[in-house]
Order: sequence, then structure tokens, then C-alpha cells
Amino acid sequence: MTQKIIDLEISSSDEAPAAADMKPTESIAFSRGRLSAGIPIAMTAAGPQAGAQSLSRTHAESASGSKPPLFPDNAQFWYEVRRAFGAASYGASEFGEVLVTAGRIRSGDFDSWYEEWNRTAEKVGQEAADQLARGHKISARDSFLRAATYYCASEFFLHGNPSDPRITSAYQKSVECYRASARLFDPPIEPVEIPYENTTLPGYFHRVDHSDRKRPLLIIHSGFDGGSAQEVHDSGARAAVERGYNVLAFDGPGQFGPIHREGLPFRPDWEKVVTPVVDLALTLPGVDPGKIALMGISMGGELAPRAVAFEKRIAALIANDGIYDYGATNLTHVPAELRVAFLHRLAAKEAPQVDTMIEAAMKASPTAAWGITHGMYAMGAPTPRAYLASAQAYNLRDGIAEAISCPTLVCEAEGDMFFKGQPQELFDHLTCPKTYMRFTESEGAGAHCQVGAGRLAFARMYDWLDQTFSG
Repeated sequence: MTQKIIDLEISSSDEAPAAADMKPTESIAFSRGRLSAGIPIAMTAAGPQAGAQSLSRTHAESASGSKPPLFPDNAQFWYEVRRAFGAASYGASEFGEVLVTAGRIRSGDFDSWYEEWNRTAEKVGQEAADQLARGHKISARDSFLRAATYYCASEFFLHGNPSDPRITSAYQKSVECYRASARLFDPPIEPVEIPYENTTLPGYFHRVDHSDRKRPLLIIHSGFDGGSAQEVHDSGARAAVERGYNVLAFDGPGQFGPIHREGLPFRPDWEKVVTPVVDLALTLPGVDPGKIALMGISMGGELAPRAVAFEKRIAALIANDGIYDYGATNLTHVPAELRVAFLHRLAAKEAPQVDTMIEAAMKASPTAAWGITHGMYAMGAPTPRAYLASAQAYNLRDGIAEAISCPTLVCEAEGDMFFKGQPQELFDHLTCPKTYMRFTESEGAGAHCQVGAGRLAFARMYDWLDQTFSG
């Protein structure tokens, strides 16, 4: 086994930070493609209101030590806006459009969030259509791409009511705009449907050029609540194409396309998802079968390693950011001595005390309510407690992490407010050739999955991948 630590903030440290040195999260927040680490529902003598009060606090100052420039009272809204700003690195948003849209949104108001992002998306999408009608293909390509991002953002906070017609409308318009943009790239970004059990999984094939020259292939998927195959356009796909990689981006069960199209929920045995994706990848033009890499983003940092432990055609893995035990991150505020009893109650047929605590937490925080209800929707769980119970199946315990054999890059963001400590735990369990890459607050890359620092982050990740495949 080879092991390498990369601390990307210049310092005298030669070791990755120990998990014990990391401060635990104190509240809850969710983001697109990212579910928070640590639903603080503690089984303590203080009762359910104590958990509810901790849920209502904000992460805004905990990660960076300073208040954000927008939505200082709402960490979740700020994180989503920061993510939208970051999409500009690869043309999927425009700084000014994001700024003026955010400026119109009432903090904490989910309807306002939808209305203003939809308003911007409609405007930009109409301009794209007009540009295309006049024959301005490059302008239309860029405008359609941004409109897809804004439509995708608009429905983010509506998932508490899965039957809300605005969800389907925004999803369909986002897909339409992205595909309109994809057709105008050179070479075009090709939609694919990946055979999967009795249905298909949507994806996109990004090619470097029109030739059939054999090239490394990077397969990318997102996480818990992301725009996934579309979102990774600016979250790794185009950065890889610039470096000579063909890219296959896809949505798995529980993710953007399958959950919107047919309510297909997550499954923990992610190798059953990735194997048919690899099968399809090997039929695509210009794919070097010996150089296939997989990157999972956010919760994908647990799903992708799980798949690679079983799917041995994957030659390299990037966990961005790494997760060892997703279920445990939902229970960080349950005292260790009570965790076994709490888990037992989660799985029980009836557990009114736990139900009351979860209900109180959701009432105290609209963000927590959204996250839990979306978790129910994405995992096919009928109740909040059932969602928390089902989340426990998503982990790399019992030798799964140790079964990974390909070179693996584990990423960590210093200010991650969702999965603090998880990258180190995954790294420590790996027995394959492994590298730990830490992104810091001081360089502007410390947010979960380096949101807002895409070009910096992907340069380092893909430099590692270049070296791995050339070694």
C-alpha cells in the first residue's frame, strides 16, 4: 500500500488532520447534492426541545468565523447562493445574475426563492431562444446553460411537498435548457440512457473531440439532492474534458433524473448502479477500458467508494469529499452511550418519544423539515424516523472500505459543515494506494466540495488523476 498526504495550505504539517482535532457540527444545514452531517436529535434529559433549539441555530459563522455577505441569518440560503456563484467558473451561471436574483429573495421564504430563480431562468431562457432563432449559436449555448442552472436552483426548497407542480415544471425546463445547450457544444454533449434493471438512468457523454481515439474516461455522479448529471457540467465534467478526458455523467436512483421522472429511490448497494454504467461506458467511442475513473461528489463520496469496492473495472477513485459512514453523520448529536438504544428505537415499529423529538426539531427549523422530508422522498421512506433508519445502511463498514483496491483520492474541505471528520475516517480505513487532499478556508476552497473554488480544486484533483494514470 502507498499513502500520500497533500495539505494544500502551505505549512509545516506533513500529516492529514486527525478527526479528533475537528470540531463537531452544532446545527443543521442542507445543500444541493449535499445532506448535512449531524441531525442534532439528542436523547438527553433535556428532552425534544433541546434538540429543536440546536437545529434552529445557524452554521453561518461556524465554518469560516465570519458572517456571509448574503443571507447572514440563513446559512442554507447562503450556501446555495455560494454554489450558484461557483457555477460561473465553467459558464453555468453569471455573477451579476446570481447577485441580483439573490438580492430579491426574502430570507427563509421558500416561495420567494422559487419565484426569483424562476424569474431569472425564464428571462435568460427566453434570451437563449431568441439568440438561437437569430443564428447566434454560441450566445444561445451559454444562455441555455445558465437558464438550466437557475431552473434547477428554483425548485430546491420545494421538496417538502413532492406533489407541488412547480417541481416537475422546473425539472423539465431545466432538462430542456441543458439539452438545448448541450447540442450547441463542439462536439455536442450527448444525452444517453443507461439500461438499469427495468428502466434506464439518464446521463450525458462529454467528448474531447470527434475522433475515436482511446482516452481515459471519468465517470461522475453527484450526491443526495443535486442536479447531478447536469450539475456536474460545472462540477468536474468540463474541467476533465479540458484535460483530455472523456466524461460520462449520470444520475443514479434517488438522484435528480430518476427521482423526478419515476420516483426511483436511493439504494445503498451502489455497485448495482455503477456496474451497468460501466457496461454502457465500454460501448462508447474513444474509451480506454484500462483507464476508467469514478468520482462521487458529496454523498457520492460514500456511494462511489462503495461501488468501487465491488466493481473492479474502475482503475481510480475520487471521493469528493470522502464519507465513511453517512448514517452516523445524521446522529452526531446523539451521545455515544445512547446511540445503540437510539438506533434500536429508529427501527422499532413504534417509538413515540423519538417521533416527538424529530417533529419538534422539524418545527424549529424549516431547513431541517425540508431536509428530512426530502430524505423521505429520495429514499422512499414513509416517515421521518424511517428515513433516519434507512440512512444507517449507507456506510463502508465491515471491510467494504478495505476492499477498495484501486488508487484513491480522498478530498476534505476544511470548513465542511456537513461531513466533518468523515474524509479522515474513510482515509484511515483504506488499504489501497491512497492520497489525502485537504482544501482550506484561507485559499477560498474550504466549503463543502470546494463550492466557489472549482478551477482551483479540479486542477489539483485532475493533476492527481493525470499522475495516477501515467504512473
